[in-house]
Amino acid sequence: MDGGPQFRAITKGPKFHWFGYYDKLQFDPTNRYVLCNQVGFEHRSPTADDTIRIGMIDLKDNDRWIDLGETKAWNWQQGCMLQWLPGSASEVIYNDRVDGQYVSHILNTKNGKKRTLPGPVYAIGPDAKWAVNPDFSRLNDTRPGYGYAGVPDKYKDVLAPEQTGVWRMNLKTGKRDLIVSHAQAAAVPYKIGDWTGSKHKFNHLLFAPDGKRFIFLHRRRGGPDNPKAGITRMFTVNADGTGLYVLDPYGDTSHFIWRRSSHVVAWAKHPSHGYKFYSYEDRTENVEVIAPDVMVVNGHNTYLNRDSWRWILNDTYPDKQRLQHPYIYDTAKAVRHPLGDLLSPKEYAGEWRCDLHPRSSRDGRLVTIDSTHEGKGRQLYLIDVSSILDKA
Repeated sequence: MDGGPQFRAITKGPKFHWFGYYDKLQFDPTNRYVLCNQVGFEHRSPTADDTIRIGMIDLKDNDRWIDLGETKAWNWQQGCMLQWLPGSASEVIYNDRVDGQYVSHILNTKNGKKRTLPGPVYAIGPDAKWAVNPDFSRLNDTRPGYGYAGVPDKYKDVLAPEQTGVWRMNLKTGKRDLIVSHAQAAAVPYKIGDWTGSKHKFNHLLFAPDGKRFIFLHRRRGGPDNPKAGITRMFTVNADGTGLYVLDPYGDTSHFIWRRSSHVVAWAKHPSHGYKFYSYEDRTENVEVIAPDVMVVNGHNTYLNRDSWRWILNDTYPDKQRLQHPYIYDTAKAVRHPLGDLLSPKEYAGEWRCDLHPRSSRDGRLVTIDSTHEGKGRQLYLIDVSSILDKA
């Protein structure tokens, strides 16, 4: 890490710490408090009896841990969906399991008041009025590491059930509605192949910055040996479930982020350049390759500062030397700024791997990652990227 921004561990053992996914609000509006999960074990799947603590780190008080509670609904890749409510300086939301059902809690971090909603959340609309979520029981069965243990999938033996899929919940009233079913998505014709006989699931939901539409990935498991059909389609849809549109039909969408509310930047396979990052214009077939000679491998891409849309924050999976490479890409100057070469020990693989999942502060000057490079288990690290931005 010599020659680049210096890392600072903001958590420490004996417990292990991480945040999870890269498209959630981890920093509060003042950039002082950083949300975090805490667990006492690694290297195995969570069971229904395993709990984690949730808390926040005070960056202005010697990285002090502030405990906020516990949850029984979590996984290694995305935690419990802990995140700040958009527009709030004091309220966070996270998932839990209560009386055999997945729920979510809105917690006021200043006074400790908590309100429980009757369903879990994944993505929160920018006005904090609505949340959407996939079926976490189905995910636990079809994609370990992304669902929650504890509530069996009622439709486990149904390939594309009509009774579940993407749910929308009013965060004020708790009213929930099924807005896109697995059966509905499965009925949309395929462009490149046949998914007949496949088991369907949804994952990775994200609202556009204006809240009018959101993304979800439609994926299959099993089925006929038809590799040309791929395993993933990217849909965009209106916030109420209407206007369903296949934005990437070519079977291999991976990580993505909205660029403004009109485009999506995603790692995918496209006939024009193969596997690359692409910019997709929503509800059109307009596709443009992004940094094909610089951003050459898959990563968890987002933007440092949504006001300018200039700086792409990204990472890589471990390479042959088990090194992970976080970086910032300056789209204005087509320059990649490395942030480090971080060793991921070989035991961090599969469901309990530790992806860096880089996330930025509200002003884009600080970055956090989950990392194992110091040999102390997964811990949270802070990177000050101000020097890169100021020199640009």
